[in-house]
Amino acid sequence: MEMHLMRPRLDGPPERDMVWIPGGSFTMGSEDHYPEERPLRPAQVKGFWIDRTPVTNRDFARFVEATGHRTVAETPPDPEDYPGALPEMLVAASVVFTPPARPVDPNGPVTQWWAMVPGADWRHPTGPESSIEGLEDHPVVHVALADVEAYAEWAGADLATEAEWEFAARGGLTGVEYAWGDSFLVDGAHMANTWQGAFPYANTLEDGWLRTSPVGSFPANGFGLADMIGNVWEWTSDWWSTPVVQSRHCCSVEPRTPSREDSVEPGGPLPIPRRVLKGGSHLCAPNYCRRYRPAARHAHPIDTSTSHIGFRCVLRP
Repeated sequence: MEMHLMRPRLDGPPERDMVWIPGGSFTMGSEDHYPEERPLRPAQVKGFWIDRTPVTNRDFARFVEATGHRTVAETPPDPEDYPGALPEMLVAASVVFTPPARPVDPNGPVTQWWAMVPGADWRHPTGPESSIEGLEDHPVVHVALADVEAYAEWAGADLATEAEWEFAARGGLTGVEYAWGDSFLVDGAHMANTWQGAFPYANTLEDGWLRTSPVGSFPANGFGLADMIGNVWEWTSDWWSTPVVQSRHCCSVEPRTPSREDSVEPGGPLPIPRRVLKGGSHLCAPNYCRRYRPAARHAHPIDTSTSHIGFRCVLRP
């Protein structure tokens, strides 16, 4: 039975709409898609509360009003943190999806559809001339890790671990591809805000949305959670790592202990740690990113905010 918590606080949000997720064991990962999801492995989580929806612009505005928080995207980078960066790059900015006007190879440079836009931030999701007027119930975006952790601290909450997040996203189902079953469409209907058509230049808008959608616009999963798949990627509390298969024993799996240091991209231009994102977004498409599944995962640098990443919070007893 679905359980909701409305949690009053004197020093934070007036209420939180949360759902109780019972603890349990499950099989984590997938063998059928991307290498970083492999291998299938047993996992177990204790019971916890999780936000029914991603944190919205309305929620985040309440936090900013109460605390005066200034997001990473609204703050010019410190030159000491980015040695060798050109001065024109050291401005307050965030990464915005900018669809090309013509067909491009989705396996080509991502700069064909991503742009660092000065003045883009949570209040201005596509650039300085945009606003969140009318988007109050959309997920907040352009939030880096420091921003979501500040919000969670103010709310007296936390971010989910990857295992907690995946367990919740599965909605009590086992052995199925999606959060709602094995068919991507259900009776011809889209179950999440994803990309239809040829990414990144042709979205047919069959689901009605080009970018984010109001939380809860699509059916909730078996636990009553909305937007666990699609709409926006969501931050977790786990540093990026991949499981290690012990070759000496055909069936044993030893999870790699995640650490901040080991999460850095090997050979990357700067040693920026990365966290695990879950859930996919409105940009996930069959021809490019089939990560609209509970098992899917993505590594993302902690200092970078984008127009397709948000978050939700958990509470543990």
